[in-house]
Amino acid sequence: MRRLLTTLVTVVVVLAGCSSPGGAGAGSASSTTVAHVAAQRTTSSSAPLITTATTLPAAFRGSVDAFYDAPDPLPHAQPGTLIRYQVVGETATERTWRIMYHSIDAAGRDQPVTGMVSFPTRPAPSGGWPVVSSAPGTVGLASACALSRHDDRPDAFGVEGVAVRTDYIGMVNGQVQRYLSGVSEAHSVIDAVRAVRNIPAAHAGTHWVAFGHSQGGHAALFTNQLAASYAPELDLEGTVVGAPASQLTELHGPDDRIIPHMVELLGLFGIAADHPGTDPESYLTPEARKHVDVLEHGCMPEIIATFAGMADHGLFAKDPITTEPAASLVRENDPGKVKAPSPILMFEGTEDRYVVPARAEAARARLCRVGQVTQYLLLPGANHGTEIGQARGEISSWIADRLAGKPAPDNCP
Repeated sequence: MRRLLTTLVTVVVVLAGCSSPGGAGAGSASSTTVAHVAAQRTTSSSAPLITTATTLPAAFRGSVDAFYDAPDPLPHAQPGTLIRYQVVGETATERTWRIMYHSIDAAGRDQPVTGMVSFPTRPAPSGGWPVVSSAPGTVGLASACALSRHDDRPDAFGVEGVAVRTDYIGMVNGQVQRYLSGVSEAHSVIDAVRAVRNIPAAHAGTHWVAFGHSQGGHAALFTNQLAASYAPELDLEGTVVGAPASQLTELHGPDDRIIPHMVELLGLFGIAADHPGTDPESYLTPEARKHVDVLEHGCMPEIIATFAGMADHGLFAKDPITTEPAASLVRENDPGKVKAPSPILMFEGTEDRYVVPARAEAARARLCRVGQVTQYLLLPGANHGTEIGQARGEISSWIADRLAGKPAPDNCP
């Protein structure tokens, strides 16, 4: 038991892709509240009409926690419309803001999304700055865990331009994150680009790249396959995917058991928030059901401490992978089954024990089978916490080449 707990506590950092999870102080995040948001139907194949703004609302002057209290009711607006922003930092060369913007969840409902953006202050080139839109790794389902509550700027991977990182739909106070709900994740990433284009001072152009690692890799794969139809006014030049959460119905060897069960738990509640008729608690054992409230207010340290002893047994009364309706929802949210026009760079470490190499290889094989242009990078000695750092040079070069219009390499067999 002690060994199991030690192993799972390590996941607190590595599942988040080396990002710090949030702290306490947010309001309760009940999964039932999302059902009360007014519906505004939009599908990923029916792109909404998008315009850009020329003015901004006044900067938000309240506390950081109050920033995550979304307007109720939420006035309907186009995806990417800014709801509010809060100045986080400003230098002679760069501004960093906390933002809240509109997006559309997998059920077609208008939703508020938070995130962080940094943009240069110097004059932009003709056509505007390129944009790097990032999808973070696992931090938890509650608003308290949102990475934008911290003041660290999004990663631009060496690109001189705009960097934005979403928190995903569901990270405002009173909701839960749509964990592994592919459409909601992708829309969050794409509408973050629309949002920065609605900041006149950012001078963001239409050319952009997506990045995601771990859970963010899942989001990035869905972003790549939905971007052209959901946001035809934008030009996605490529997507970087690190150690993605994918092949959701499979286990890959004895080293690939405990972490998938923890991810399965979060995904069960995250996807259910987009499908209010689903009862995620019905899949849990009576003992596990006693502790589900930690998912509504706790971040990964609390979640792991609560469920560590149940991760490999005693967690599920019935298997979400094989029992309806969850089984169909899991299959629908398993990425990489659709060829997209924008290329992919996928990276994976040989020593990754959280998204094991066999899982990443299977994801790569699926992409290659559908004809997706994919360059696969296997990193000797890298684990889930060191993959981004070890691949940084290759990531930066690959992104620069895509933004320069160079043909993308493809090493599919």
